[in-house]
Amino acid sequence: MKDIILKIVFFLLCSFMGLVFIYSGYTKLYPIEPFEYTFVDLGIGGWRLAPFIARFMIGLEFFIGLLLITSMYIKRFTIKLTAVSLIIFCIYLIFIIISNGNNGNCGCFGTAIAMTPLQALIKNSVMLVICYFIYKYYDGLNYQKIGKWIFGAFFITAFAMPHILNYVDFNYSEAYLTKKEDQFKLELDSVYTNAKIHTPPKTLSVGKHVIAFMSMSCPHCRIAAKKLRLMKEQNPTISIYLILNGDYKKIQPFFEDTKATNIDYCILNGKNFVYLAGLDMPAIYMVNNSVVENWVDYMHLDQTEIEKWIAKP
Repeated sequence: MKDIILKIVFFLLCSFMGLVFIYSGYTKLYPIEPFEYTFVDLGIGGWRLAPFIARFMIGLEFFIGLLLITSMYIKRFTIKLTAVSLIIFCIYLIFIIISNGNNGNCGCFGTAIAMTPLQALIKNSVMLVICYFIYKYYDGLNYQKIGKWIFGAFFITAFAMPHILNYVDFNYSEAYLTKKEDQFKLELDSVYTNAKIHTPPKTLSVGKHVIAFMSMSCPHCRIAAKKLRLMKEQNPTISIYLILNGDYKKIQPFFEDTKATNIDYCILNGKNFVYLAGLDMPAIYMVNNSVVENWVDYMHLDQTEIEKWIAKP
């Protein structure tokens, strides 16, 4: 009787951890961009390969989750893969804490549940302890001859699902060159006159700049700010400027999350902001001598295309 109760307990523990992995993978899918940027930030893959690496990692979480829920090949494979994955995640979180401090959302559950790196590290450590006891006392379920077929089906399904649920969009050039309207002048005088916190440099009116209008409470704006921050890190010669809208109290949380402190910014509120930015956030303009030549949405923001635009005479 005791053995049966223990098996039930460990089966439930495996199922719980499996659901955590699947939920963790699913929450990273919508939006997936912050997770993609993580690999660019780490120098793994670059802009073009990062979307595939991100979906591979999400597929791995789905795969581990399915194996844990079904208690398949527990000692032979599943718990070992789970533990290695958790250890890698812990190493990454320790690196984040050392380099950036315990600030912002680590992204373990996407934007669905905000966790600091330390909180995520504690969560993963608890799961590693559970892995130890499962490995020591639980053999899992025996699927006999059909086990390899179920295993194969789980593998294909898990790694295919991220591409099915949120496919990689290759159509950069068409989306990138979409114009908000025919070229129009951006009236920057109202920014110079009414901006708070920082006064924008008058040089924004001359030459080529990427000027992004963002609401500090907009999640899509934060995604765009993270990507712009990475672009600025990789190519400091790109002139990028943020014009932010919102309560001054939101400045610190905005930069703790986006870490976009390498980009100059100002605060512009009220009708002056709406007149220039419109109602759709973020509004990212490619400005040449005060004329908006193109605009781009945050999903298709592409460093290579910006560099090509800057290089044009």
